[in-house]
Amino acid sequence: MQIRVGYELIYDCPQPTPMILALNIHYSRASDIVVPDHLITSPPVPVTAYRDAFGNWCSRIVAPRGEIRLSADAIVNDTGEMDAVAPSAEQTPVPNLPEETLVFLLGSRYCETDLLSEVAWSLFHNAPSGWGRVQAICSFVHQLIVFGYEHARATKTAWEAYNERAGVCRDYTHLAIAFCRCMNIPARYCTGYLSDIGMPPPYAPMDFAAWFEAYLDGQWYTFDPRNNAPRSGRVLIARGRDAADVAISNTFGPNTLKSFKVWADEVQDSSGA
Repeated sequence: MQIRVGYELIYDCPQPTPMILALNIHYSRASDIVVPDHLITSPPVPVTAYRDAFGNWCSRIVAPRGEIRLSADAIVNDTGEMDAVAPSAEQTPVPNLPEETLVFLLGSRYCETDLLSEVAWSLFHNAPSGWGRVQAICSFVHQLIVFGYEHARATKTAWEAYNERAGVCRDYTHLAIAFCRCMNIPARYCTGYLSDIGMPPPYAPMDFAAWFEAYLDGQWYTFDPRNNAPRSGRVLIARGRDAADVAISNTFGPNTLKSFKVWADEVQDSSGA
């Protein structure tokens, strides 16, 4: 199947404002892209691209004074398969972990392993190791946190989400990541598009989604504590230690986000077949 993904963001800046944007589809999906997600700015401004330390594609612009519209509209081939489920996947002992996974064992800006370690071990030390333990963490977080955009806060950490018991998908993800790391399981933050393909209505307004990947049995597996069930139609944008590494925009000056639209929809066969 094919999925149409894209966004339209409108910022209002009182002065010329440099921006770093992480909005491009991840390089791991490059071969799936049918119509590229080229960043379009209105008014037009120069755009330069680079790869960050985690391999994510990023863009740099200087937004002019006044309003600027940032948009992209892409089409991506997708298998339509659900997230992989591997109940027999085992946890890799820390001495045997590849070096590139070790950074995802450590505490980070939004995932305070030092504060949550005792909590994690008290909750999950009896859970089956490997897949069963990660799934136990996801189920616990899914039940603990009440979802609501009114609970969103850009500064909220995993520790705060645990204590407040409310938040949005990034808060579910941060808490689950922190618990996994406390249990010596590498976990990395993911952001991207998540369609409603295959899901029953009603549908909430579309937004960028957050989930995570845990390293088990020599590979990374997708987990989604917000939904706590396999889903199809994920289109990855970026990976990092937590949301600080994959913010859709970092702005270096005052600004107001005046409009925010995201879409991820299955492309229907025009032939009617």
